Amino acid sequence: MKQQSIAIDMDNVLADVEGHAIAWYKKEYGVSYSKEQLNGQPEGSGFENQEAFWRYVHSPGFFRTVPVMDGALDVLQKLNTIFDIYVVSAAMEFPQSLEEKYEWLDEHCPFITWKQRIFCGDKSVIHTDYMLDDHTKNLDHHQGTSLLFTACHNTLIKHHKRLNNWKEVGVYFNI
Repeated sequence: MKQQSIAIDMDNVLADVEGHAIAWYKKEYGVSYSKEQLNGQPEGSGFENQEAFWRYVHSPGFFRTVPVMDGALDVLQKLNTIFDIYVVSAAMEFPQSLEEKYEWLDEHCPFITWKQRIFCGDKSVIHTDYMLDDHTKNLDHHQGTSLLFTACHNTLIKHHKRLNNWKEVGVYFNI
């Protein structure tokens, strides 16, 4: 019998892009933000200099140095023993990120093989039993169970099952 499958997004799900952008902004401008201050705002728009976020995500080295989300690796390793796991990233939006994301996965998730990595442009081509993502544009067209991972930009969204952190992901999947 085939195992069930889960597509898991990288940015703001496995990798803390928001926290990383906040750190880069503080380093560049000396201004501190909390994630709570950015809640409910489109990506990058919560910063005084709204252009900064987009400059960061197009900067070499940004995606390679993003920290791992708290609790992600432990839960991901357990899920990987029970489900067919695919790490899926719409990396084509940021072409310079392709190699950086691959290297990031090698460093932080060596148990996720090259066969489990999908870098694409449009996630509507992904047909898994579950999809865990922070963007509704990816979840709205998913044919399986869609799970919204909380990020600052999606805190006002109500039309998907929400998982706030990796502890909740573990509880949801009974691991």
